[in-house]
Amino acid sequence: MVKVAFIGAGSVEFTRNVVTDLCTYPELQGQLELSLHDIDAERLGYAEALAGRVSDLAGAGARISSDIDRRAALEGADFVINEIQVGGYAATRLDFDIPAKYGLRQTIGDTIGVGGIFRGLRTIPVLQGIGNDLAEVAPDSTLLNYSNPMAMLPWAVAASTPFQRVVGLCHSVRDTHRQLAELVGVPQDEIEYVTAGFNHQAFVLRFTRDGQDLYPRLREVVEADPELQRRVRVEIFRRFGYFPTESSEHSAEYVPWLMHDDAAIDRFRIPVGEYLRRSEENLDELDETKHILEGGGELTLEPTSEMASEYIRAQVTGQPTDLYVNVVNNGKIANLPDECAIEVPATVDADGLHPQSVGALPAQLVALNRTFLNVVELTVKAVLEGDRDHVYHAAMLDPNAAASLSLDDIHAMCDELLEAHGDRIPQALRLH
Repeated sequence: MVKVAFIGAGSVEFTRNVVTDLCTYPELQGQLELSLHDIDAERLGYAEALAGRVSDLAGAGARISSDIDRRAALEGADFVINEIQVGGYAATRLDFDIPAKYGLRQTIGDTIGVGGIFRGLRTIPVLQGIGNDLAEVAPDSTLLNYSNPMAMLPWAVAASTPFQRVVGLCHSVRDTHRQLAELVGVPQDEIEYVTAGFNHQAFVLRFTRDGQDLYPRLREVVEADPELQRRVRVEIFRRFGYFPTESSEHSAEYVPWLMHDDAAIDRFRIPVGEYLRRSEENLDELDETKHILEGGGELTLEPTSEMASEYIRAQVTGQPTDLYVNVVNNGKIANLPDECAIEVPATVDADGLHPQSVGALPAQLVALNRTFLNVVELTVKAVLEGDRDHVYHAAMLDPNAAASLSLDDIHAMCDELLEAHGDRIPQALRLH
């Protein structure tokens, strides 16, 4: 049997996607043990019912269990999929509403920026607990992390727990490669890509077909389309020479030039508060899934090729699969620190994960990455060292906050957020 544990399984739509993939792989049918955990008993119940329905429809014969106790759910796991959002929608609202009082605009708020900092402060301790649990009850497992802030979480687990096999997975590189192929009108399977950097701020370094650089063609497409030029990621490409992997909504809040400027907001169609709208849509999707599970609709199987599913299948079957992963650097990007968590191409096979080294990033890209790294590193250190000053340091050095607020307002905003998040913040960082 192959035991796959889900942490945060109450994120039922995501759980559904991965379980559907796993249950519809012919190679895994009859071999799956799915162990579900969530701190919300009601959501956990729906997740268990959903997994059971999917397994039955697929004829997978999966053995399914759930447990409100995390260690029990993790024990003996071969793979662990983490999809938690600590504090849920209520905490996300605080991350947006309090900074907005000070005049700070955010779009997604889950990676860097003030929203990313405070999501990191809430989430890193939970990942440390998972890492410590795995070291004891499933030491040979692989932790596949989907939760943000991605650049912070694998770094923190590897730096502060005995468990080292932590791999971050994100769709952004895959989606970017597909979009670039569409823009230049070339089938994606005919293009060679090499992409690297940080999660949500990686860059397509190689974009070729039969050895021919496709970037000149992309520049022609962009220059001929005024509407395409009204996207943040396209502007970053035009200014820095390489296409970034994250959406314009994300990218807008990682740089200092846009979010404080009404004209830029309009010109680049930046959707302030976008993640709140997406979160509300996710809550609606949860209600729809509950309705189906309670007998009000038909459940259909739609495989989604989730990266965690592909990773698990590759290692279990030994069929090599190429993925982009977030792992501790250790020299894979030569001009970024060894200890940080970077995003690079990798192959997964029966022997596990084989990340590739990509050499040094171009100077202008690594310079942009370093402004991103400042916030990530200081947030990780705030938790690992129990140093509240690093919370303020991270916020002061965040590109969007620094361009939008005074130092006094940044400090006051952080204090208000520390107070509002209460016991979700590590004890050493609390105000009282």
